[in-house]
Amino acid sequence: MPFPFFYTETLSRSENIVLLSEENSKYIVQVLRMQNGEQLKLTDGKGNIYAAEITDAHKKKCTVKITETNLVEPPESKVCIAVSPVKNNSRFEWFLEKATEMGVTEIIPLLCARTEKQHFRYDRMKGILISAMLQSQQAWLPILNEPVKFNDFIKSSAETHRKKYIAHCAEESKTSLKNVVSEQATKSQNDSVILIGPEGDFTSDEITFALHADFIPVALGNTRLRTETAAIVAAALLCVD
Repeated sequence: MPFPFFYTETLSRSENIVLLSEENSKYIVQVLRMQNGEQLKLTDGKGNIYAAEITDAHKKKCTVKITETNLVEPPESKVCIAVSPVKNNSRFEWFLEKATEMGVTEIIPLLCARTEKQHFRYDRMKGILISAMLQSQQAWLPILNEPVKFNDFIKSSAETHRKKYIAHCAEESKTSLKNVVSEQATKSQNDSVILIGPEGDFTSDEITFALHADFIPVALGNTRLRTETAAIVAAALLCVD
């Protein structure tokens, strides 16, 4: 049975002794009822995994002793999903959870002309990423950016070396993302970003602006997908090893 796994953003550390947060302490001691001498794992979400032993099972200030440290190499494929938030919070939160499980490395909430949901609860969304990272036994937490306006993001991506895609529903020539991924599977360049539009899709001006910035128009299939579904399909295709 795997050891319980916890996230700690910063290690309050004296030699090999770590003081855990009150939230983690409460869960370890009061929920799991763990005691001195029992083992657990910690990660900082930056590739480090620490094996630890409880030395003081205090419900507010649990301390552990680090017994082993391992570094997990970062993912070879760096996948960024720039996606419009949707009106239904639960659907967007579902996307965040599943994208993390699949290995997406960066998520950018994209404010487009037709984006209805403007308020973004950053702390709650990050908490969902952390939970999904721990559940899937990963050591790298996806980067979660603050929301950015569509045009500002396109301008900022001008100098990037990422492969850049835009998935839209307009009736014009597009390449299947599945075929693009298959054709480039043997190439060493594996850093990509894809734009996923809001309910109602990107405007024609937004599509034109992205194409002029060298984003490649792609199709995600033969059916029209919800925003969060499209983002998951894109993640699944781009995160394939």
